[in-house]
Amino acid sequence: MNLSELIADLNNAKVRGPIDIDITGIAYDSRQVEMGNIFVCICGFKTDGHKYIQDAVKKGAAAVLVQNDIPYHEGITFVKVDDTRKALAIISAAYFCYPSKKLKLIGVTGTNGKTTTTYMIKSILEQQGYKVGLIGTISNIIGDKKIESKRTTPESYDLQKMFYKMAGLHTDYCVMEVSSHSLALERVYGCFFNVGIFTNLTRDHLDFHKTFENYLNAKVKLFNQSKIAAVNIDDNYSDDVIKKIKIPVASYSVNNKADVTACDIEITSTFSIFKINYKEESIKVNLPLPGRFNVYNALAAASACIYEGVPLSTIKKGLESIKGIPGRSEVIKSDKGFTVIIDYAHTPDGLLNILNTVKEYVKGHIITVFGCGGDRDKTKRPIMGEIAGRLSDFCMVTSDNPRSEDPDAIIDDILPGIKKATHDYKVIADRKEAIKEAIGLAKADDVVVIAGKGHETYQILKDKTIHFDEREIVRDILKSAN
Repeated sequence: MNLSELIADLNNAKVRGPIDIDITGIAYDSRQVEMGNIFVCICGFKTDGHKYIQDAVKKGAAAVLVQNDIPYHEGITFVKVDDTRKALAIISAAYFCYPSKKLKLIGVTGTNGKTTTTYMIKSILEQQGYKVGLIGTISNIIGDKKIESKRTTPESYDLQKMFYKMAGLHTDYCVMEVSSHSLALERVYGCFFNVGIFTNLTRDHLDFHKTFENYLNAKVKLFNQSKIAAVNIDDNYSDDVIKKIKIPVASYSVNNKADVTACDIEITSTFSIFKINYKEESIKVNLPLPGRFNVYNALAAASACIYEGVPLSTIKKGLESIKGIPGRSEVIKSDKGFTVIIDYAHTPDGLLNILNTVKEYVKGHIITVFGCGGDRDKTKRPIMGEIAGRLSDFCMVTSDNPRSEDPDAIIDDILPGIKKATHDYKVIADRKEAIKEAIGLAKADDVVVIAGKGHETYQILKDKTIHFDEREIVRDILKSAN
């Protein structure tokens, strides 16, 4: 593509050097630069792309997109903008011929429930006969291919490339998780959503956003790019969200009057049974996912699909055909009569949800294995400790993804919360050993909840990342115990 076409939509861009040149591709990592590329200098958290201009030039970059004042390199075209993150999103869309315009986008934001809600929407829309792509935490689904996800919402260039592939396969909808990070970092800048969904807001990611207000404002940005907002009005922050947005709101609720509601809720160990009500219609759903929080996820999915013209009868079929979501209330049964649940709960609210769900149906004891991630918001650690200690009969406090932190120091932050509860606990920093001991304690009718990592197949340590799939570990432990 000609550089002049690529940068045509950049406002106030200042260009130095030839503009009538062919650009062979876009790179925002100097290590990925190829001959004829434009290199986009992103100011990151660990490093600044402007430092690697010389490396990009040596690799054959034809142009450089910058936001800082940088000495000019002869023979290279420099394009200076106010914000290279926004500019990357704009030129990426242009490079792939604005693929999102060929798709209908539905975006889901919130602290918890994003992944499950996107899978529900995908299932419903497919029941309606649409071809649906998905972008999110577990994987990205394009056609019949599942691609491992590196982050909840990809960088804008990678996102536009996925849209391009979906459009090439005549995909009707792309349903995607839209993280607060991606909104703050302009990864979805220039994307327009048919529906934006707000699931809930609880404490998380303050290591990145610094304040809860910043976190809220990042989430709200989605609705500046949406036609309509589907909002969980039972959430404590729903009023704040609604006050900040200027688009129509489709409300959903369990406890309050709303556009879409649920009633007659019954929770079992494997199902959530309830009625969805919309206007004068009502339909009973047997959702093969346990938990009141999954009723909320179903209402979010139903609200979005109702706006897209899907009838309740099809919504019922879509929800009831869900076959389970990796690492989300994932159940493994023991021959000895107890159950192991693997769940991604890594926030206070997430842990509260899964433990309250188990408490509704458990006949025996709840044994909880959990830790907290390193290099993340430290203030939630004692809060999660208190929740686990209060709602469990026994807690095994362990390591999660410690990253650069000392696992024992993270555990020390959790313990003040645990000690507020009267139930027993034990500390085993080695997560595999903690899981093994917890399962060894379990008896018939007990439930072992392993919280925090869910679908992840790795553990991030200080100096390396190791393979760590809790589903494999649990099955191996159960097999060796027989």
